[in-house]
Amino acid sequence: MHAPPTAPRTRRRTRALGFAALAVAMLMSVPTAQTAFGEEVQAVPGGGDLGPNVHVFDPSTPDIQGKVDEIFKKQESAQFGSDRYALMFKPGTYDNINAQIGFYTQIAGLGLNPNDTTFNGDVTVDAGWFDGNATQNFWRSAENLTLNPVSGTNRWAVSQAAPFRRMHVKGGLNLAPDGYGWASGGYIADSKIDGEVGPYSQQQWYTRDSSVGGWGNGVWNMTFSGVEGAPANSFPEPPYTTLDTTPISREKPFLYLDGDDYKVFVPEKRENARGVSWANGTPAGESIPLDQFYVVKEGADAATINAAVEQGLHLLFTPGVYHVDETININRADTVALGLGLATIIPDNGVTAIKVGDVDGVKLAGLLVDAGPVNSETLIEVGPENASADHSANPTSLQDVFVRIGGAGPGKATTSIVVNSDDTIIDHTWVWRADHGEGWGWETNRADYGVRVNGDDVLATGLFVEHFNKYDVEWFGERGRTIFFQNEKAYDAPNQEAIQNGDTKGYAAYRVDDSVEQHEGWGMGSYCYYNVDPTIIQEHGFKAPVKPGVKFHSLIVVSLGGNGQYEHVINDVGSPTSGPDTIPSQVVNFP
Repeated sequence: MHAPPTAPRTRRRTRALGFAALAVAMLMSVPTAQTAFGEEVQAVPGGGDLGPNVHVFDPSTPDIQGKVDEIFKKQESAQFGSDRYALMFKPGTYDNINAQIGFYTQIAGLGLNPNDTTFNGDVTVDAGWFDGNATQNFWRSAENLTLNPVSGTNRWAVSQAAPFRRMHVKGGLNLAPDGYGWASGGYIADSKIDGEVGPYSQQQWYTRDSSVGGWGNGVWNMTFSGVEGAPANSFPEPPYTTLDTTPISREKPFLYLDGDDYKVFVPEKRENARGVSWANGTPAGESIPLDQFYVVKEGADAATINAAVEQGLHLLFTPGVYHVDETININRADTVALGLGLATIIPDNGVTAIKVGDVDGVKLAGLLVDAGPVNSETLIEVGPENASADHSANPTSLQDVFVRIGGAGPGKATTSIVVNSDDTIIDHTWVWRADHGEGWGWETNRADYGVRVNGDDVLATGLFVEHFNKYDVEWFGERGRTIFFQNEKAYDAPNQEAIQNGDTKGYAAYRVDDSVEQHEGWGMGSYCYYNVDPTIIQEHGFKAPVKPGVKFHSLIVVSLGGNGQYEHVINDVGSPTSGPDTIPSQVVNFP
């Protein structure tokens, strides 16, 4: 990958031509597709069944609890396992359910509205498998259900990569494990919690476009945008950062049943959003029949996936692990690529897993990209280098798109996600260089950069990026905005020299390039835990040019247990952390 620019770019906006949509419609009307040499090949079929790892229930299904328990038993502690599951519930009412959700398990209702599918019971995540510590409760999700919790409060004790979307809890929501052990989450969007949310031990949390009956407390960083009932902005005490609305949002696509027919609903973009998208019944958006999707199942190869996209089909990845020996290229506007059950893509031979063209409205959602043992220069690219088209009316979005380097085995990637297209929405991503599991170590799972943003007007809502060898986030585009950022610097740095950045001690967790004139961030935290060499000094968590258009609100750095220290919060601003008591250093506004 070419080095990012070090001077401001002059970006020329262009508009897509209307004949592209006509060409797609023509392709979808014929049963064959053409290769680059003009020869006809058999078209990839759309639709079909959802494969063996999607379990669909209705209220009359016998022993629902037994099946849910069977899957949980397999997945409760399978942190780096290869099984993937989606538990899908048809509209109706389900009594006496306690769905415990383990790793790589998605639970979802199949109604168009969360209130179409009701549990008189719970959807539970706890941490018994890890002695009451919820800091490794990753890679699972709940969406599109209504819950009447048995005790009045539902427990969702998770950390990163565990979204709670389009949920209606007719009671309270507890975000801590039984016993109130450690937790490091998390993310809620488009959900209504009638009672109080109790974070208890949660270190940080981001809630977007939702409604809550109250919020119990905060530890280090609780951020809200567009949330009815959110506490008032009060950072740093309590540590609440509250925006009345979310500037731009578009909810994640989801599978649902229209009668007996499966469709994928794609919600419309909202501006200055507040509250849930489904409050008035049917949400605004587009329904796409399943026969317009290539239903991808384990064993599918990248060539077939690419042929399906070229043919005009969307992509629905069923739960599974997919090795690709060539890049998945999505160059057609408005293509949906939706994963069920944490569908996982592993690039072989150092290829980039997914590349999106500089086109309007591509939706990537519900996917985990796991780096392979041969170094990939990039894992996900949104737009080619020097992309310049205007996508403000219909941006590309990444939602619940997660990246992992190491942990399940050796993996390497120079840069995980590169965003070149203007106006892109990054809505909840956890980009993680592993600090435990298999195949990790300072050089074993080498990954220098987490997220690099070159496009203009990019918005990140819920940006979790951790443990990279150099910069976790670098931002080169103009008018970028981040609402909530969570970071830990790489635990396993062997010594001060290993992280030295010229004359600077360590690489910032989040760096805005000196060329940038306008940038803004809210509710952003960086933590260090240099347990290999606790004497390491990190000069600052954040680095940005001092310009009138560059602004940050509610910044925090924390030394976990005194393993390493920060000298400043941003640039040379903010007091140093010190000692073993994890007392944060905070900056309310910069400059």
